[in-house]
Amino acid sequence: MTFSIVGRDAATGDIGVAVASKFLAVGALVPFVRAGVGAVATQSYVNPNFGPDGLRLLAEGLSPQAVSAHFQAEDSGIAQRQFGIVAANGQSVTFSGPGCHDWAGGRAEQDVAIQGNILTGPEVVEAMHAAWNAAAGQPLPRRLLAALRAGDEAGGDKRGRQSAALLCAGPGRGYGGLTGDWVNLRADDHAEPCAELQRLLDTFDLLFGRPTQTRELSAGELSWLRALLTGQGHASNLPDGPWDAETEAAAWSLYGTENLEERWARGGQFDPVALAYLQEHFGD
Repeated sequence: MTFSIVGRDAATGDIGVAVASKFLAVGALVPFVRAGVGAVATQSYVNPNFGPDGLRLLAEGLSPQAVSAHFQAEDSGIAQRQFGIVAANGQSVTFSGPGCHDWAGGRAEQDVAIQGNILTGPEVVEAMHAAWNAAAGQPLPRRLLAALRAGDEAGGDKRGRQSAALLCAGPGRGYGGLTGDWVNLRADDHAEPCAELQRLLDTFDLLFGRPTQTRELSAGELSWLRALLTGQGHASNLPDGPWDAETEAAAWSLYGTENLEERWARGGQFDPVALAYLQEHFGD
């Protein structure tokens, strides 16, 4: 009762799952991801054990095909199960049991596995595959979501819409670079869950994205920033002239208030994305 895509970025090693369904909080049951190991989407009369068990077996060195064979041999309800698996090396597999409700099927190749059941038809999987290929070169969360939205627009779950989720991991991708856990977003009960997931990802990228470039503020921008910092109570007063330690401390306080810590740059350097947000939010 779900359609999903499991994918890997061969250039970065990032790996993840995007999923949508007419089912409450699909993200609580379907996607399982571990940096450096792989990802699993388990669905259709879902066996939630396939997630942690699949990641454990991948970590032990089994291929996705071997994990699939293990599931088929061990689960008495396998005829109604569906899953997709991609390993850290990009090997993949998709499985749809003969008891899955029509339309059910999938497609797997290097770095990606796409699958769905109770879909409007095979065009959903094909649209997702085409979108995945068209989005090559984009960051993995964007590429997965582009494929998910293409499947939704092609018909998706023929019963309708309710929830969607995006779960990604990668080496050092977590908050502060301290873990491999990266994007973990869910629209649990929404009329347009894929569109809501897009909005959430845009917000995530703003708040948790890291600067790709930085620059110094112009004299006018620095004057505006100091007025903002004092006006918002991050400093009682600030001197004119070049960037200084007092301005830096007050700016860091502002970044903390706005949850922009991941976009912080020291020494008077500013991330243009963070600066644009502050100008729009507080008025330029």
